[in-house]
Amino acid sequence: MGWAVCPIRFAKEGDRFFIGQSAVRRRPIISGADLAPSLSRGGPRLPPFLRCLPASSPSPRRSCSAAMFVSDCRREFYDVIVSQRVLLLVASDVDALCACKILQALFQCDHVPYTLVPVSGWQELETAFLEHKDQFKYFVFINCGANVDLLEILQPEEDTVFFVCDSHRPINVVNVYNDTQIKLLVKQDDDLDVPAYDDIFRDDEDEEEDSENESDGSEPSEKRRRFEEDVIERTMKRRQRREWEARRREILFDYEQYEYHGTSSAMVMFDLAWMMSKDLNDMLWWAIVGLTDQWVQDKITQMKYVTDIGILQRHVSRHNHRNEDEENSLSIDCMRIAFEYDLRLALYQHWSLYESLCNTSYTSASLKLWSVQGQKRLQEFLADMGLPLKQVKQKFNSMDMSLKENLREMIEESASKFGMKDLRVQTFSIHFGFKNKFSASDIVYAAVSLMENIEKEGPEAANFIKALDSLSRGNLDKLHQGLNLAKKQLRAIHQTIASCICTNLVISQGPFLYCSLMETKNKRCKLLPLIMAAPMDVEQGTVIMVGIPPEMESSDKKNFFGRAFEKAADSTNSRTLHNHFDMSIIELKTEDRSKFLDALISLLS
Repeated sequence: MGWAVCPIRFAKEGDRFFIGQSAVRRRPIISGADLAPSLSRGGPRLPPFLRCLPASSPSPRRSCSAAMFVSDCRREFYDVIVSQRVLLLVASDVDALCACKILQALFQCDHVPYTLVPVSGWQELETAFLEHKDQFKYFVFINCGANVDLLEILQPEEDTVFFVCDSHRPINVVNVYNDTQIKLLVKQDDDLDVPAYDDIFRDDEDEEEDSENESDGSEPSEKRRRFEEDVIERTMKRRQRREWEARRREILFDYEQYEYHGTSSAMVMFDLAWMMSKDLNDMLWWAIVGLTDQWVQDKITQMKYVTDIGILQRHVSRHNHRNEDEENSLSIDCMRIAFEYDLRLALYQHWSLYESLCNTSYTSASLKLWSVQGQKRLQEFLADMGLPLKQVKQKFNSMDMSLKENLREMIEESASKFGMKDLRVQTFSIHFGFKNKFSASDIVYAAVSLMENIEKEGPEAANFIKALDSLSRGNLDKLHQGLNLAKKQLRAIHQTIASCICTNLVISQGPFLYCSLMETKNKRCKLLPLIMAAPMDVEQGTVIMVGIPPEMESSDKKNFFGRAFEKAADSTNSRTLHNHFDMSIIELKTEDRSKFLDALISLLS
């Protein structure tokens, strides 16, 4: 019983990677339509940015029009795997970690044996499956697998079953309409807009029947008439087929044109625990942190965030209701969750207010703190609040109580004068006894910093395990380590961005900005998408490239760069690699960068 983490260890030898006792062929970065090694055999490639499956390709193993979403997670998912050995494949993001923690807690209650394997990209996912496919029949994918054709990529045995809990959208249509091997754990009220089955799948037709029958005794004129009718019929069928294929291409393009995110996977898992009456306060907190991760990482809209906050608030009230007499009798190590309006400032309660203002992306961008004028605006902002520098530059816990009591109201009032109208945010905080208090965003920043720590210690999965452990209230030392590391990372990000802007490292490519925010004189900056590039592997001569949609008040958080990158690579034969679960992140050969960018300019102009 229990769980074990199986890190994927790579050791080069020739053109092979060795994983444990097995070896898997290493695939080179390839070009054109074969954008990713694991996606080159089909995947979600749809025109014009994607490769279209031919109308005569085998349909999914499903003949009805109903989509294959698990409607009863307890009966169709948990009761199926509770008596089986399960492999968990978990992506490296905080929402996935939180969903994993909830599922682990449920497994522990019911003594379900399982193995946990962290995966950070498609190659690791494919490798992990190949290594474990003979030992497991049931696989659970958390925040990975929904947006590609899993059966085409992994080629599982007929009795293998995949349960996919993934917030990435859109979901691959083959996964949607497969009712035997792929079960999608998706919140039912998510707006998925999946195309109808008959609009995208069509059975093979025997169109090449021989209409001539020499032995039927018919007159030559009768044969000629039947032949002409058959030619007309076949011509009409071909025309209808072309029209259907054109309509299918248009439908699939509209469906898969943009990437976005649905309901947090941690919330989906918490709903499962709630339906089973096994939901605990810890599980509720993990669901809150999973949702907050989506908001901090700018993956969901403000409306979606507020809606889901409202759902969780009802659970918080149910779990954390206390009578006045009970409040004083709580043990010192108790756990209490509270809803509150807080400031949109990173780690300010564990930092100084000044450092938090300087290194929070929202305030830094609003005040333009990379410039001298921006620094002056910051001083004016503090002066408008009546806060002396001596107070704001010391640790928040050491500030005068008289200032801290009304700090939020003071900041909100002054922020509106400086164009920061969204500085107040709905969130939750957690209290461990009397001493420790953390906001949900604090936990997110800490867990992200631990996962992305470049100073790796121990095995490949060490960072993943540290981040996973930091979510437990019994591991406060790891949480504080993550908070300190997060401060360093936020400083580094701020310094890097300031350097890019001040030295004009970014150039305007017309329809988008390349590498960062461009000089402030360009009034179109806020309306243009952004492409960032950085060296990936000097020896291999590759760069990593990230496409970021423009940030506007009406932004729907949908990202078109994944499909645009594929089309640009295909048209230029650029050697690219899609190894990330987010399709808007690619690896590219350095010498192909110029022609790749030229193709993007042409495509997006």
